[in-house]
Amino acid sequence: MSGNRMTRRPRGKKGPAGGSGGMGRRRLEGKGPTPKAEDRVYHPAHKRKLQAEAERRRAEEARHRTALRAALQLDRGHELIVGRNPVVEAVRSGIPLTRVFMSGALAGDERLGEVVRTATALGAPLVEVSRAELDRMTDGAVHQGVAIDVPPHEYAGLDDLVERAGAGPRAGRAGLIVALDSVTDPHNLGAVLRSASAFGADGVVVPERRSAGAAARVPVARVPNLVNALVALKKAGYFAVGLDAGGQARIDGLGFADAPLVLVTGSEGKGLARLTRQTCDVIASIPIDADLESLNAAVATGIALYQIDRLRAAAEPRAAGQAPAVEPRVAADDRS
Repeated sequence: MSGNRMTRRPRGKKGPAGGSGGMGRRRLEGKGPTPKAEDRVYHPAHKRKLQAEAERRRAEEARHRTALRAALQLDRGHELIVGRNPVVEAVRSGIPLTRVFMSGALAGDERLGEVVRTATALGAPLVEVSRAELDRMTDGAVHQGVAIDVPPHEYAGLDDLVERAGAGPRAGRAGLIVALDSVTDPHNLGAVLRSASAFGADGVVVPERRSAGAAARVPVARVPNLVNALVALKKAGYFAVGLDAGGQARIDGLGFADAPLVLVTGSEGKGLARLTRQTCDVIASIPIDADLESLNAAVATGIALYQIDRLRAAAEPRAAGQAPAVEPRVAADDRS
């Protein structure tokens, strides 16, 4: 079968070879232009490019923080009202509104829609801030992601609260003042102001660093030192009743409830400060179930004001000029 015999090319003899079937075409086309050195991840220029971009981002962030800090600065005398309920109540009361500071997460909050609409109508800017920035602006108060900037509020003086006890519809009634010892939660603060108004208190005394009066329903006096303010009120004839758990008296059993009183409420966590407690004439408590450790400041103040109001309604009116059965004790000078 010579016709089917395969012939082989002699070794070493040159001749045409079989094609690659196009497999090498891509190699023949080349790899295109060479990338820039800064775009090659293995090249030192690429590392320098990344460093330069990072520095530009840091510089831009620093400029943004500087601009934001300037935008967050309050004008002299302006105050912040913080917390959803206090802010909504303040806006509804019609107080002047300068700016609204709000966390982006609250943009769709229906309760704050009224605040946003009011600010828009008044032309007051809406400034988006982080919760950390609000923490710094409010000295760590419970702001719930919202605050409003309001113009200076005219606070009352301590003497104004004393004079108010014998004027207008309160004529003939013994004075009643509420003093707050480091109550920082704006919700408690607002609730105390509402309770004070409901039960006929002549006003509320707060430490000078607190902003409470912009939406107050009763006069608010800010004092630099609460102990000194209590001493001054005691000299004016007031009994200082500290409200704290474990007190030696019950608030519903005060024998001198119809005398001029200043009801002192402690902070939410620590209660009355040591000097404040020592300055009070009596520490009174609210009887509660043994399983409950304590009530928060606003609830406790509301209950105490209600009990004082009941005791006064049940007591015979004190004769004009009659001195109270027990003289208020005045704190020592070293407590000021």
